[in-house]
Amino acid sequence: MIRNSFLVLITAGMAWILLDAVSGYQSREYLNDLSGYYATSGPEETGAANLVTAVVVTYRGLDTLGEVTILFLTATIIGFMLRTSKRREGSVRRATSEVLVTASNVLIPVIFLIGVYIFLNGHLTPGGGFQGGAVLASAMILWIMSQSGTKVSHSLLEITEAISGFGFVFLGLLGIILAGGFLDNTFLSLGTFGKLISAGAIPVIYSLIGLKVGAELSNIILVMNETQEAEQ
Repeated sequence: MIRNSFLVLITAGMAWILLDAVSGYQSREYLNDLSGYYATSGPEETGAANLVTAVVVTYRGLDTLGEVTILFLTATIIGFMLRTSKRREGSVRRATSEVLVTASNVLIPVIFLIGVYIFLNGHLTPGGGFQGGAVLASAMILWIMSQSGTKVSHSLLEITEAISGFGFVFLGLLGIILAGGFLDNTFLSLGTFGKLISAGAIPVIYSLIGLKVGAELSNIILVMNETQEAEQ
């Protein structure tokens, strides 16, 4: 009885908070000073057609560095907590069907290509490093589900993650030395607006982020799979 009453009180409180937020909502009909600056000056200053990318990678680059660091710490903690003495390096479970194996042989290269496309074109179209990296990790999931007896090297994933992370920070420092601040992309030529080779260092930065995120998520997936197999 007490437990149910407590749940009712929590539900009523949440409903009151949501009702108050909805009733007091006022649509914004104009941009504030900071948003207006991004909208008017962002394309010219960064050379990126995707304004979201311009803001994430350049204007708030330190926040992006923090997000990447959090993901790295998450992957490290999961790997440490799930490590077992029975862990088999890169082992994967058996395929469930011939259809899955055949489909994966076709889809994995396509998924990988799409992931690379997403972070290479992040300055032109919706997407970027985090989204592209997540797509790369989805290819790892399909690989684990479909392949039998195939070994995936943790060392390769860790080296990819380390090099990408170092390159990301290095480009950020080059922005300080050669341009106007951390991850300032203008130390490389902005090129022609709307073209693939444009927006200065943003495509390179997002490529490094994509590889780093893809490697970290893939490592998490691989460790969780190995731990599950070790317990069987």
